[in-house]
Amino acid sequence: MKFLLIAATNHKNSINKKLLYFTKGIVSELIPNSEVNTIDLVDYELPLYRQDREQENGIPEKAKRFYQMIGEADAVVIAFAEHNGSYTAVYKNLFDWTSRLNQKVYQDKPTILMAATPGPRGGAGVLGAAEMAGPFFGMDIKGKVSVGKFKDNYDLVTNEIINREIVDQIRSTVVALKKEFEND
Repeated sequence: MKFLLIAATNHKNSINKKLLYFTKGIVSELIPNSEVNTIDLVDYELPLYRQDREQENGIPEKAKRFYQMIGEADAVVIAFAEHNGSYTAVYKNLFDWTSRLNQKVYQDKPTILMAATPGPRGGAGVLGAAEMAGPFFGMDIKGKVSVGKFKDNYDLVTNEIINREIVDQIRSTVVALKKEFEND
């Protein structure tokens, strides 16, 4: 299996990047022969989408590459940072550009949605938005993981989630995805 892990943020010390890299370790452990690639949206920052800009210059290569990387994956894991209850601007802009190539940005790939927040809601707003809109844009949502009060649940020294319930939830979500591929 080939996984693509996306931290939907451009913050270099994002807690969602920490969640994603922790999850990468679980995927590698539970599916040992898998290929796990990560995307840092810092490398995919684009000018703000504008229809006039698209007509004048076409779709940027970074949006084309993002779409290609999704297409090459068997499954996608996205850890959404939440800004004011919604997507980060960097993610939304990349998504908007990419959707001009194909509305089904996620190409019907099995997808796990994740979010971590410092507060207690665990990204409920952004996860709700992604869960509602995702299928329209080609996400085959197979699971969702929400981590509230991240600093209480993550050890900055060991870079591990220390809350066993959250670890078990991540593990069971990855196992469910693995079983789906075994049944195909």
